[in-house]
Amino acid sequence: KTEETRSNALAVQLDAAGKVKYDILARQGNRKDKIVFSKFSDLLPSEVKDDEDPELQKPDEEEVFEATEKTRQALEKLTSSKISAALPVRAAEKREPAQYIRYTPSQQGMAFNSGAKQRVIRMVEVQSDPMEPPKFKINKKVPRGPPSPPAPVMHSPTRK
Repeated sequence: KTEETRSNALAVQLDAAGKVKYDILARQGNRKDKIVFSKFSDLLPSEVKDDEDPELQKPDEEEVFEATEKTRQALEKLTSSKISAALPVRAAEKREPAQYIRYTPSQQGMAFNSGAKQRVIRMVEVQSDPMEPPKFKINKKVPRGPPSPPAPVMHSPTRK
């Protein structure tokens, strides 16, 4: 008769909040003093287990907005510095405005200078092509110094 009354069914137990304790299933068949971590909260340190702790609460909308603004500004600063470093240097140069020079040739007459006594010359800075390769090589390779001396090889002493 002892075989008939014996079963593997466990009695349902409730915790303080009224929820079913499922960790009894994990503890079944183990020693009573053995510690079984069956819930996520068992793995957390004791400081973190308090759900009502104000440090663990979700931030309000204002704090989230401030954090995102700080992050966005930091990322913009990083990306703008990277972009400005990647842009070609010569493209940023501003051209000076045109200069007008009054020119009076030394030889006067109808045969020279198309009969004009003076000319106005417009001086403009030559536009540089940003894609043009550099005209001077400035990255000369410096020869390497002598290498470090080889490590001494320890040989057994010579036989006499």
